[in-house]
Formats: sequence, C-alpha cells, structure tokens
Amino acid sequence: VQLVESGGGLVQPGGSLTLSCAASGFTFSSYWMYWVRQRPGKDREGLAVLWIGGATTAYADSVKGRFTISPGNASNTVSLQMDSLKPEDTAMYYCAADRMACLRSSVQVGAYNYWGQGTQVTVS
Repeated sequence: VQLVESGGGLVQPGGSLTLSCAASGFTFSSYWMYWVRQRPGKDREGLAVLWIGGATTAYADSVKGRFTISPGNASNTVSLQMDSLKPEDTAMYYCAADRMACLRSSVQVGAYNYWGQGTQVTVS
C-alpha cells in the first residue's frame, strides 16, 4: 500500500495551491480518502474526506468554502484544491485512507488505515 502526496510548496497569503495524492496497493474505490494536516506544535487535524464511489464529501469548518477535495485527473488519485490560503494554513499535509467515514478534528495516526508521508505547505 502506498499513498504519495505532491504539490506542496511556498505560497503567498491569498494564493492557491493544489495537492495531489496517488494511491496504490488497495481498492481505491472502497475507501474513504482524507486530507489531514499537522500545524507546528498542534495535533493532526482532519480537513476533508471524499467517497470516490459516490462523490460524497465533508469538510472541517476551518477550511469549508476555501478547500475542495475531489478525484484527481489520473486514476486512483485525489486532489485538494486550496484557495484563499492564510499563514495559519502552514502545515504538513497528509493523505490518508480508511474504510470508515469519520472526519475527526484531532486525528491520531492509528485512526486511519493508510497514510502518506506528507507534503509541506508554507503560506508566507
């Protein structure tokens, strides 16, 4: 099983960035796909979740209206479009997968079945 994030980088406040997660080694359509972030000194925070099969989504209040989770252009990928970025969005962003739908405000590593290594987003 592998989840590989890409697309992180440095962006100015108010800017946009799109993250991508490429999944392999499991039945992508049978899993809920998550984006989670960890800001410096904070717990991991669930941001968004997507059910590929039905295009069902949910968002944390902190990013609702600014971030959009969607299937990626390539097969077995999921994207996170981030708009109107703020300095407080600076974090390591992770892709995760789980058979259950549970978007948590505080996420322990064991909460989801599979995790990527993360991609750094800096808003400054």
